[in-house]
Amino acid sequence: MSLDFTAIDFETANGFRGSPCAVGLSKVRGGVIVEEASWLMRPPENHDAFDYHNVRVHGIRPADVADRPRFGELFPEIGAFIGGDILAAHNAAFDLGVIRSGLEVSGLPGPAYDYVCTVMLSRRCYSLVSNSLPFAAEEAGVPLVNHHDAAEDARACAGILIDIASRNQANSIAELYLSLGLSLPQQPAFHPAHDDLSKPTRSALAALGGTVAVRPFRSGWPEEGDNPQPNPDAEPGNPLFGQTVVFTGQLAIPRPEAKERSAEMGARPESRVTARTSVLVVGDGFVAGDLRSGRLTGKARRVLELHDRGQPIEVISEGEFLQMVGGAPVHMAQ
Repeated sequence: MSLDFTAIDFETANGFRGSPCAVGLSKVRGGVIVEEASWLMRPPENHDAFDYHNVRVHGIRPADVADRPRFGELFPEIGAFIGGDILAAHNAAFDLGVIRSGLEVSGLPGPAYDYVCTVMLSRRCYSLVSNSLPFAAEEAGVPLVNHHDAAEDARACAGILIDIASRNQANSIAELYLSLGLSLPQQPAFHPAHDDLSKPTRSALAALGGTVAVRPFRSGWPEEGDNPQPNPDAEPGNPLFGQTVVFTGQLAIPRPEAKERSAEMGARPESRVTARTSVLVVGDGFVAGDLRSGRLTGKARRVLELHDRGQPIEVISEGEFLQMVGGAPVHMAQ
């Protein structure tokens, strides 16, 4: 056995997972990257509007993909590159969700994939205040220069998995998961003609032809709302499953809604940082670099103190949170 897999990263045009506009792939054989590929693409028809916030993150504009094939036309090439490999992605629920939703709205079937989430492995094998890709890549010795370039992000993801396998003296993905006492998750094969559509796809299709509500920005102390109980039937592979989550700062969605979404994923939302807290979601446009610059809320500073004392706790942005719960960011009025 050897350490063989393909790392993948998607960028999307808008908040719907099924709107891919770029993909990067890194193929690993024997613990070494041996081949890479990347494509720009038009998202599936009717889901190809570019959101300002997404463009601001990855820099890809409609004109950049105007003459490119749509995702459904390009997927045979993407699938051929992956072959029968295990897929690795940083927040795999998002990238596997892109494949599923992108194919569903294209009316195309999708193959089954065994997959690895390097966010989950990073949490288990590193001790970082943020397991976002730049921090995990730096810990793995593969610093990320151009975050949100799909090819670079896939390469960084591959480097993280190679490093984690090395630290655990594992010569294959199977050995790594056995050493950690984990089971390799799988996204099953599907066909949109006779299988139930995924929840993000159903929501996107329901929204077609409707109007998107614009939530006004509200200053002042956000309403906490109730703390719903975790969904006992949630998917254990989601990065929020089993976590105790606290929210801070002004979010683009109401905090009670954020709590409901986290509970649906199997997390336990709470209203303040305690010894139980394992994830802090930060609004107000927070990015991982703010951990170094010091642009933090009081709750975030408390989290850093607890982390320094040895409490396993992680800080993530609202954008990362929305990827994990499969929700689109909501535009805020100026």
